[in-house]
Amino acid sequence: MKKLQNKVAIITGGAGSIGKITAKLFLEEGAKVMLVDFKEDALKTTIQELNSEQVKYCVTDVSKSVDVQHYINETVKMFGKIDIFFNNAGIEGVVKPIIDYPEEIFDKVISVNVKGIWLGNKYALPQMKDGGSIIMTSSLSGILGSINLSAYITSKHAVVGIMRATAIEAAPQKIRVNSVHPGPVNNRMMRSIEEGEVAGHAEEVKKHLENTILFGRYAEPSEIAKLVLFLASDDSYYITGTTQVIDGGISAQ
Repeated sequence: MKKLQNKVAIITGGAGSIGKITAKLFLEEGAKVMLVDFKEDALKTTIQELNSEQVKYCVTDVSKSVDVQHYINETVKMFGKIDIFFNNAGIEGVVKPIIDYPEEIFDKVISVNVKGIWLGNKYALPQMKDGGSIIMTSSLSGILGSINLSAYITSKHAVVGIMRATAIEAAPQKIRVNSVHPGPVNNRMMRSIEEGEVAGHAEEVKKHLENTILFGRYAEPSEIAKLVLFLASDDSYYITGTTQVIDGGISAQ
């Protein structure tokens, strides 16, 4: 039997690289999938690429309670239940030191990356089946610190707190709750961060960061998606409340 046969999954940030590839894996393993993102054009393109009758989408601002309730309700209306919640949506903000960081961008990052995660858990949990799984995307920046990304780092540390609180509260229903912590991933977000570090010298920044990784390269989105699939499947039935680091060895040093 496929790993997610007869399961229903929600993926926020569903039009991004990790969300899209995770959706592909989930569909291949038998799940029905609701993709959530704020960009309708990107969602439509993703749906076309996935080419499956078992995937639907919902346009959402994850930082707004009414929008979150809408995508939860739409999932239950279309598919009848929720087994897996990949609470993945997030933004990077800008690359600036704290003393120069714009307050309005700090507020936006916290709203999406912290409130959006919290709201997702708040409204998904009552609809989830016993034995389900919540996977929350944090970052290596949710465990370690670095310069010029204070809003992002703050938000991703906060995800760990939400994860642990949710894991304790969801335990009576045997709902597993874990966070994933990627190091640099070969995707749009890292292109933005590289360019933000030294404008016009993104490739040099990338090479410098790769030199800090034991495996000498960024992760591919598919490698993150495979970890998420493991946590979504019953293979991880006794794992909850954990921070799953996937960083090519950065944090070992």
